[in-house]
Amino acid sequence: MPHISLAAEIVTRIAGFPISNALITTWLVMGILIVASFVATRKMKLVPTPMQSLAEMLVGGLYDFFGSVTGKYVTQVFPLVASLFIFILVANWVGLLPGVGTVGIFQEAEFVPILRAATADLNTTVALAIFSMVAIQYYGFKVSGIHYGKRFVNVGNPIHFFVGILELVSEASKVISFAFRLFGNIFAGEVLLTVMAFLMPFVVPLPFLAMELFVGFIQALVFSMLTAVFLTVAVAHGEHEKILAEGGGLHHG
Repeated sequence: MPHISLAAEIVTRIAGFPISNALITTWLVMGILIVASFVATRKMKLVPTPMQSLAEMLVGGLYDFFGSVTGKYVTQVFPLVASLFIFILVANWVGLLPGVGTVGIFQEAEFVPILRAATADLNTTVALAIFSMVAIQYYGFKVSGIHYGKRFVNVGNPIHFFVGILELVSEASKVISFAFRLFGNIFAGEVLLTVMAFLMPFVVPLPFLAMELFVGFIQALVFSMLTAVFLTVAVAHGEHEKILAEGGGLHHG
């Protein structure tokens, strides 16, 4: 029978700390990105090597794309959103490699895969979502200081106070939305491929594999693009509050 588990399984423990198969895959993805970055940038040349050219095309293309989304704020938010996109994309695609989810060990007569798609673990997607939301608030406060807090806490006006509560709820709900959207799509694709490979293990799963490659790209793009949009809104809102606090918005009436 195909092995399907909603939660990541514990493969081993190090000093009492549980090591899940999704965590091992996350470390693998981190290693791939570190090695690829080192190889692409260790000997930068005016006439680039193929690896350097590929890295420059990737970074340049992402910069132009996120620049069309964030406008003048691109230099501030690009390192974060580009890192999120590349990490999530590689994590999604590594989860489709042969052996991931199919090679494992037996623990108490139960099969436990050694590797599992990192983003098919809710712990990973929640962590990414929390990191994204914390970064959004950080950039908001970084641009306008304490004035950004008026977006959430404003006791001078009952209506603004109520709107601030709604803003807090909205920010919290983004964590849930980000985490479950990414987890749901990747886990569903993992289940689909597992079932198809079990029922018809040869040529038939290939179209579904191609579809999951596309889904992995789209989910990485959606996560990073929404983060870029929310970052831009936070920074713009912070600048607006700062201008109003300094009296620059009085001419609006």
